[in-house]
Amino acid sequence: MTAGASHLPLMSTPSLSSSAHAAPATGQAAVSARKARFWDRIATKYAADPIADPAGYEATLRRVQGFLKISDEVLEIGCGTGTTALHLAPFTHRLRATDVSAEMIDIARDKLVVDPLPQLSFEVADADTAVAAPGSQDVVMAFNLLHLVDDLDQALAMAVQTLRPGGLLLAKTPCVGEMNPLITRLALPLMRAVGKAPPVLCFKAPALLAAMQRLGLEVLAVERHGTRQGKDIRLFTAARKPA
Repeated sequence: MTAGASHLPLMSTPSLSSSAHAAPATGQAAVSARKARFWDRIATKYAADPIADPAGYEATLRRVQGFLKISDEVLEIGCGTGTTALHLAPFTHRLRATDVSAEMIDIARDKLVVDPLPQLSFEVADADTAVAAPGSQDVVMAFNLLHLVDDLDQALAMAVQTLRPGGLLLAKTPCVGEMNPLITRLALPLMRAVGKAPPVLCFKAPALLAAMQRLGLEVLAVERHGTRQGKDIRLFTAARKPA
């Protein structure tokens, strides 16, 4: 849900890790590096893109703020160029914001220099792997992210693992499967073929909620904050890890 591309559900905040300058790697590191290259390439344009629905974006920020406490240790996975983290960090004790793209993180750090917040830090990290120590976080945030991970269940499991008992997972997720089938079956594959879109998981809201419930999460809120005409495919969810 970063400001740069919140209007583009297929090219929103990435979730994976690696550095564009890393040496050739194998296994998960190689997968992460390949995905990072896509986001590194579009980082500057991504940062410059305006918010298509500012009122909807602000509504989500207010909703998230209502769940945060000033004592919270918070992790954001897939932070993009950091706009949302900069908005939310003052409502936390500490916010670690992570993203696959070293270029995105460089832009986020430049913003932090202009608007210093001692509780905020930016790091390159992969949401499909363990980003933080088990049980170390009060809140994990994932905005415009979960449709971009390698495996939804695995990414959610990694996020939940980092939460303390009773911790919160706050997410806003484009449910791409709710879009026109011509987009998901024709436009998306064509865009991927020419390098204009990353791999995307095409699930609907019930599948996302079912994945959370399989991990034992208690879903506290299911909302759509879009203010423009037409269906808002971005589902805001708040879910609690059992105490």
